[in-house]
Amino acid sequence: MAQALRPNTAGGLFATDGKPHPLQDALLAVTLVLGLTSFLSAIIDEDLHLLSSWAGLVGILTGAYGQWISETTRERFGLILGLGASGVGFFLGMAHGGLIG
Repeated sequence: MAQALRPNTAGGLFATDGKPHPLQDALLAVTLVLGLTSFLSAIIDEDLHLLSSWAGLVGILTGAYGQWISETTRERFGLILGLGASGVGFFLGMAHGGLIG
């Protein structure tokens, strides 16, 4: 019964089931990068509204698809962080001028 109490540490950083998930990991990385870009460009300068709104929109769509196909809780946690940052950046970009300008 000792093996039932031991956590499974094999596998990737985000794969808690021990199987590789390259597509989900790629979507997670893209969502986090787009979310960070969108959030920071919206906070730093309101003249970057095109960058923040488009990066936020693509980050929201990428994160939503990643949530749909994700298989582990760690992937979902990172996707939620990226989706939140993308959403805030998107809405601030829309408030400062929108997608078209």
